[in-house]
Amino acid sequence: MFSYRHAFHAGNHADVLKHAILVHILDHFNLKDNPYWVMDTHAGAGIYDLTSDWASTNGEFADGLDRLLGPGEKPELITRYLEEVQRFNPDGVANFYPGSPWLALGALRDKDRLRLFEMHPSEVEVLKHNLAQQDKLAIRQTAVYEADGFSGLKALLPPPTRRGIVLVDPSYEDKSDYRKVMQALDEGLKRFATGCYVVWYPLVQRREVAEMTRSLEKLKVQWTHATLTVRKPAKTGFGLHGSGMFVINPPYTLRERLEQALPWLATTLAQDDRAGHTLKASA
Repeated sequence: MFSYRHAFHAGNHADVLKHAILVHILDHFNLKDNPYWVMDTHAGAGIYDLTSDWASTNGEFADGLDRLLGPGEKPELITRYLEEVQRFNPDGVANFYPGSPWLALGALRDKDRLRLFEMHPSEVEVLKHNLAQQDKLAIRQTAVYEADGFSGLKALLPPPTRRGIVLVDPSYEDKSDYRKVMQALDEGLKRFATGCYVVWYPLVQRREVAEMTRSLEKLKVQWTHATLTVRKPAKTGFGLHGSGMFVINPPYTLRERLEQALPWLATTLAQDDRAGHTLKASA
């Protein structure tokens, strides 16, 4: 159960898609003065040292973040994402990679709040340690729960502010995660129908992926659904050949930004001639 470590995959192509979209959603929420909460069901360690043994074991950032760093014009969605990554690398060298909690911390105003769930016993200790190094405001704004985010989320909904972003991005190593995602969304929408729910999932050769995405697109809500494929599936059936992001109650600007960014990402991050993308939205 606890074999997955976020640091192995920090800055890979899936992180690029997930975090570029998250930054845009955070920007959108900051357009209004009303406070909001960000709730992350699988927070990880928060921020990652790309020079560490954990991150360099696979070096997946070389085919993700690193490919975006060259000169040339980039889509607005990617430019904003890279600006946020740069905030954690003031020397201009991308040695540190901010996960979703740190991207959220960078966006929150004084009155906003961050709620983080992480079950991995060593990962949550690193998360707490990383948070303790932040300023007093960040510590006051944030609560860390060493608990199952799927079940723990219910107690936080609806947030007192009635504005919120819920990020759901388990590892999916356990096949039951696909079912738990749908259960969490069903329960969450009953409690907090106006929330923005952001679901990340891997493109792997499992029937559960197709079943979950069909179920997601049947939800009677407003949604935007994007996928990014960087290579053909491996003959062995293992490995991540792409990822998807399903956003419920998305910013009205998200689809346009993705229309600009996805073709560029598919070209820039392509590992073979099977790279591509899809983009759908509810009627």
